[in-house]
Amino acid sequence: MFGTSIHWTTFFYLLIDTFIVLLIFYHHSTKKILSNHFRFLKLGLLFIAYNATGGFLPFENFPGPFILQYIITYGVAITLCIYLIYYLYKEYDIVVVRMHFSIQNLIILASTSFIVLFLIPYFFTNSLYWARIFFTIPISVVAFIFLWYFYKRISNLENPNRFFLIRNKFSVLSVSCIALLPIFTVIGDYQWLTFTTMNLAFYGVTAIKVDSHLYFLENKTKMYKIFSWNEKQNDHLIKNGIVYQNLTRREIEVSLSILSNLTYKEIAKDLFIAESTVSKHASNIFKKTGVKNKRQFLTRFRKKFKN
Repeated sequence: MFGTSIHWTTFFYLLIDTFIVLLIFYHHSTKKILSNHFRFLKLGLLFIAYNATGGFLPFENFPGPFILQYIITYGVAITLCIYLIYYLYKEYDIVVVRMHFSIQNLIILASTSFIVLFLIPYFFTNSLYWARIFFTIPISVVAFIFLWYFYKRISNLENPNRFFLIRNKFSVLSVSCIALLPIFTVIGDYQWLTFTTMNLAFYGVTAIKVDSHLYFLENKTKMYKIFSWNEKQNDHLIKNGIVYQNLTRREIEVSLSILSNLTYKEIAKDLFIAESTVSKHASNIFKKTGVKNKRQFLTRFRKKFKN
């Protein structure tokens, strides 16, 4: 299309991703953009950059050496994959073997592998085929090991909830797409296959975001009294030296779980976070809602929220 190497499917995904990003930006243009929405916007922009660079490059009239175009496309793809994992870590606390698969370690592994296993072999062999082989085979192995640990970790739900089940399925879909990318790179430049798979990861994350919004809408009656109590207690909390803030997204999830009579241990397993983290969130919730402990919280709010 347009005298370039871009396939019509890639251009179609480019339009869809641009529309999603513009829609989110327009929706929040009249108010402060929260950190989770800002992260989603950055993720969407990276997918737009991925579709554009991977679709339009390489082309003959590009200024500079030919390999520079591949450095750009691979650099954007690697950045996208790492940021998508970072997004899942930050948004959903789905952290898998943190010591080995931390974001810092992933950046070091990806950048070092690209230089040592792709650029150096290319300069010695002048062959993109062999450079891809050297780079993608070990990266593919690491990617599937990560996918296995990821799936094993989030599939351990003792108290399945519709919202958490859907979120976890789409999270696995997104990580699976990342794991498949190196394999499709070795197979060849089939944009309809590679870009369809990668954009599925973005649409999976988008589906999680939409379902999260619907989940909170379904439970807004449960949270209404808590928010109302927050407003009434605002002056009281400030006078007593307690910094007042609205409940965060994670604190809302923990609040709903507490109101469902789950223990901290059960909440930790459902949300894939440490039990101590749940306790810390709960402590913040109690301060913000003007209660001293879990018993008072349940006494004040649970009676009106029985399903």
